[in-house]
Amino acid sequence: MQVARTIYDADGTVLLTAGMVLNEYFIRRLGELGVASAYIKDDTFNSLDYIPDVIAEQTRMETVKAVKDNFQALAVNRRINTRLMKKAVDKILDDLLSSRDVLVNLTDIRTYDDYTFAHSVNVCVLSLMTGITLGMHELKLREIGVGALLHDIGKIRVDRELLNKPGELTPAEYAEIQKHTTYGFDILRSYDDISLLSAHIAFQHHERWDGKGYPRALLRDDIHEYARIVAVADVYDALLADRPYRAAYSVNQAVAILTRMSDIYFEPRALSALVSNIAVYPVGSVVCLNTGETGMVVDVNRAAPTRPVVRVIFDRHRRRLKTPHEVDLARLSTIYIARVLTEQDILRIKTGREAAEE
Repeated sequence: MQVARTIYDADGTVLLTAGMVLNEYFIRRLGELGVASAYIKDDTFNSLDYIPDVIAEQTRMETVKAVKDNFQALAVNRRINTRLMKKAVDKILDDLLSSRDVLVNLTDIRTYDDYTFAHSVNVCVLSLMTGITLGMHELKLREIGVGALLHDIGKIRVDRELLNKPGELTPAEYAEIQKHTTYGFDILRSYDDISLLSAHIAFQHHERWDGKGYPRALLRDDIHEYARIVAVADVYDALLADRPYRAAYSVNQAVAILTRMSDIYFEPRALSALVSNIAVYPVGSVVCLNTGETGMVVDVNRAAPTRPVVRVIFDRHRRRLKTPHEVDLARLSTIYIARVLTEQDILRIKTGREAAEE
């Protein structure tokens, strides 16, 4: 298999460049580094050379590194570089405002050890997109951006082994992890140039809309609007990540889970605003249509996120078409995506095709 997107660590170091062919050594090393998955090129489904991202790759890498550097500085009793954090948020905001029509398509590849840093950047991006959708002005967006970027800063005071524990947590262990919200609040409010409202994001992002969250069991409007937004972004991105204790959920699975949590865990308004920015069927997804045909999503419609453009590659009998054709589901009300294919489904289709050709 050939790597389709360059894989980086949190320092911006290249682990594998796009175009490299995977072998047993590379696969073993990626596993040792905690990389659970990778984008690969696939001739059968005509993998795309470019998948649109809402922020520039350089912006993403630089921000992940900045977050990591600040976590590490705090770990050795140095201060957070708040100016760098604010500059990173401004750059993300500039990228987002210049690509308003782009939906979130990419799922980040990240190592287990770097999870918190990449997660923090994704939560910031998703929270800012949600805030933009809700019509927040620039000052509010900057406040929510800084708070979202540093919402997990309190985890620096929690044992890393406990954070990555693969098994079930004991009540005492769960109580210890819950303390990261209070730790984070205490850290951020000690900085005069960080808004107290940004600090409250670290404090409140695990509160629940129904009042059963932590640390203070706040109910509905008692939770600050910034924290309500970050709470949704936090859970959504966590669901998409490979973790030591479970594989990542697909985008449509994650959206379905969030939807079931609406008005229980999350404010419905914040949830709807976030979901409106997500490509439910991201570019590159392999899907089966209700006609029985199989194809790959090649473009998304912002006005109708569940009705993308699909390049049909196999007919309903699983025979490969000599000339694939594209179907814009936004223009055809009777055709829809029946399901997203798993890796096992795709392998079965490809194996069946290859056997037939032999």
